[in-house]
Amino acid sequence: MAMQRTPLLMSNILDRGAKVAPEEEIVTATEQGVRRQTYRETRNRAHQLAHALQAAGIGMGDRVGTFMWNGARHLEAYHACAGMGAVLHTLNIRLGAKDLEYIINHAEDKLIIIDADLLPLLEALQAVIPSVRQVVVAAEQGFAGWSTNLPGAIDYEAFIKGQPPHYDWPQMDECAPLGLCYTSGTTGHPKGVEYEHRSQYLHTLTQCMTDSMALSAADVILGIVPMFHAMGWGVPWSALMLGCKQVMPHRFMNPARLLDLMVSEGVTLSAGVPTIWQGVKGLVETNPGAYDLSCLSRVTCGGSAPPPSLIRWYWETLGVEMVQGWGMTETSPLAALSRRVMKRSQLKLSDEERFANLAKAGQIMPGLDLDIFDEDFNRLPHDGESVGEILVRGPWICSEYYRNPQPERFHDGWLITGDVGKIDPEEYLIISDRSKDLVKSGGEWISSVDLENHIVAMDGVAQACVVAQPHPKWDERPVALIVVAPGMSVNAQQVLEHCATAFARWQLPDDIIPVEGIPLTSTGKMDKKAVRANLAEQGYQLPDLRIKAG
Repeated sequence: MAMQRTPLLMSNILDRGAKVAPEEEIVTATEQGVRRQTYRETRNRAHQLAHALQAAGIGMGDRVGTFMWNGARHLEAYHACAGMGAVLHTLNIRLGAKDLEYIINHAEDKLIIIDADLLPLLEALQAVIPSVRQVVVAAEQGFAGWSTNLPGAIDYEAFIKGQPPHYDWPQMDECAPLGLCYTSGTTGHPKGVEYEHRSQYLHTLTQCMTDSMALSAADVILGIVPMFHAMGWGVPWSALMLGCKQVMPHRFMNPARLLDLMVSEGVTLSAGVPTIWQGVKGLVETNPGAYDLSCLSRVTCGGSAPPPSLIRWYWETLGVEMVQGWGMTETSPLAALSRRVMKRSQLKLSDEERFANLAKAGQIMPGLDLDIFDEDFNRLPHDGESVGEILVRGPWICSEYYRNPQPERFHDGWLITGDVGKIDPEEYLIISDRSKDLVKSGGEWISSVDLENHIVAMDGVAQACVVAQPHPKWDERPVALIVVAPGMSVNAQQVLEHCATAFARWQLPDDIIPVEGIPLTSTGKMDKKAVRANLAEQGYQLPDLRIKAG
């Protein structure tokens, strides 16, 4: 018996939540409380937005940028663009002006939807983003009186007003583009990853599996991970399909507000980076008994590996399972997950053994293939000892970068992840190190090479070496070692001011260390492993940690 060949389009599942749970809520945090709307209202508004975008000249394949926090209107943009066949380009609001200019122009965004409080960041780019013909401004509480000189600016509500609440979603090839996300902090310009309908459809179904994130229509999800990060880790798509209650923090990302939302809205599942969970832990510890988190059953943690002590604290103190995930923008992003119990044989494990497994990057998701290779691309044994380059392939794995193929990042159908690690006999992935010299701070990448190149461009700097140093809150922070040219004088403040002309504040080095020379490898390259080892031997601490210790 032949099966129907229905294309795997996101439009086939995105209206489902509104059909099965039309009165379920989508909650957006505001200045003085929350704004609520139902799935039915959200679905109708998404269809209205699609009509408005079409009237504004947006067609299938056109890029629509979003410069927004996590909120209901951002979700409507996800829904509308996917349904009508436009490409949703989620702009990282934390990038500096230089990277944003490049990304918007490289993607050729025709229209940008922006939250009103972020207008100044985009206004600074007005003269250098010629492809943007119109800006649609979403104003939450306190920003109704916004004004801007950006092109064709119109209020979001006025933009969709009077449009029909139903749009006949067109049929298209399942491999048609759906979304566009740029990696941050890579060497050179950010690289675009274009997601397809088929890839995100399969990723969405896999994410909801019991042995994956176990998302359910009965969940109340607080999506803390920004929706501009790899499509919010795919959670917005899954939630729209299921019809579960969604809670969105908008710009209110401090631990006190997040905890208030968790308690008041009965959150059962939340997703964020380690920095978020460390902040929540700190507030709970300083206010014992103040927060009723009895509804919370699990939190997912990605971006960087959470400390084992953090995983243990959430379970032993709150009875909350911390699910560690591993992936990247190029993997949509879910590639591997680590749960307390991943298979039947683990039911007999002790808590200590389960904590040991949770500290690993996890097991590969169904549908993907992951392995470790030596420098000649020979597979290495899964013995928990052999360390190699991590490669991955599958239906939601990037095969080339958008308008920038970068063949060196791919090999025979595999994505070369840039991470190195090992796989144990239980098929757990264990990350050992990064082959690329990037700094990961608070879940965001910082390019050490770009910082070095910029610093060396200063008069008086002969050499610059940027390395990551561990930080209890941000995971890692960049430190710059500089060799001053003979007869020249360069101080730390001058270096920071120079860096601030091209990098966002959070990307700046935490410390500038003058040195006599930088150790080199046998091939004449800077030996960053030796630099990190030297700093460790000297007992080096970042300035803010030295102050606290003193």
